[in-house]
Amino acid sequence: MDNQLESESHVHYNHTDPCKYARWTARESFQFMYARPWERVNDFYLNVVNGNLSLPLLFGAETVLDHNHTEFQALSDKTELESVVSEDRSGRWARNTFKIVLSYHGSSFDGWQKQPGLKTVQSIVEGPLGKFVDEKKAQLLKDKGLPIEGCAVVAGRTDKGVTGLQQVCSFYTWKKDVKPRDIEDAINHAAPGKLRVISVSEVSRVFHPNFSAKWRRYLYIFPLTDGGYRDQCNGNEDFSDSSSYNEIHDSAGKDNVENEKKSYVFSVGKVNQLLQKLEGKLLSYKMFARDTKASRNDGPPTECFVFHARAMETRLPITDYGEETRVMCVELVANRFLRKMVRVLVATSIREAAAGAEDDALMKLMDATCRRATAPPAPPDGLCLVDVGYAEFDPEKCFILKD
Repeated sequence: MDNQLESESHVHYNHTDPCKYARWTARESFQFMYARPWERVNDFYLNVVNGNLSLPLLFGAETVLDHNHTEFQALSDKTELESVVSEDRSGRWARNTFKIVLSYHGSSFDGWQKQPGLKTVQSIVEGPLGKFVDEKKAQLLKDKGLPIEGCAVVAGRTDKGVTGLQQVCSFYTWKKDVKPRDIEDAINHAAPGKLRVISVSEVSRVFHPNFSAKWRRYLYIFPLTDGGYRDQCNGNEDFSDSSSYNEIHDSAGKDNVENEKKSYVFSVGKVNQLLQKLEGKLLSYKMFARDTKASRNDGPPTECFVFHARAMETRLPITDYGEETRVMCVELVANRFLRKMVRVLVATSIREAAAGAEDDALMKLMDATCRRATAPPAPPDGLCLVDVGYAEFDPEKCFILKD
């Protein structure tokens, strides 16, 4: 990776917005983000997935999320589903739909989407579901020479390294007498210690994990020490001239800002101020997306409504490393997210905070003409999909509450 970076030619984006220090180049931002003790974050997520630790511990025991309050209730509740069940259904309406809530460790898989030769969450989940496929579909798959697997539709695909704590997917079948507990047991045996079923419930046939969702919640945990375990955050305080140093990068000959002063210390409070400006607005985040098709770069497909965007400092619990780790947590809730949008937002917010940019810096970047205006995506190790909501968003259930 380092050799590849050395051989590449980087062009620095010409920012016109004023800031106290010069902004990092893409190379400098990449190096700053990846020079972290990410193994500590990975271990924390693994413990949460396995039920050994709880995510609310980072924010205080009084913070509890109600994951069961959804618009599509379980079969045991008195819902519209009961009236449908009592009718004489046939054809595609006779199928049984199950909502599956999963927790998986991102670093143990090559992302969600099934890919040949890779260990993905989708392939691990769909394999055990094959035993619940109806006879007609099983025979069809057999005739085509395909493995007998179920089909899991997901609320949102996660990239390699991204953890899912309350990922939602659905599976439907025409096979009778399929019990939620049987599905749970089958999946839990597929990858013990790395993937765990939180719940399985039968829901209405109109339920769709993606299209029925009203919001998604992501959390990014960023270690506040570098690979040498030095502090690189001055908490919520403003910048001082003594907070600027340059030990990681060497930009000589790379761009026209090589001789300008740059800071590698940032304020969590400043990151919080930058993110708050995004709340309650429908904006196009095409500058903060990556790997999207050209046809999706303009118009409504790039517009997202951010309900909640906050950052705070906290500490990871003491583990085998023998000490607590200071981290910044970024909580983002929106109706939808573009590819790598959260990771780019986190990296860009840190870059702008270190540069001492104005509070509306992220808003101004929305009008940029090139994606080089935003920072490269932060490492996937720090990101997790917390949960997916099917009821109206309640700001009181956030981890990082408003001041």
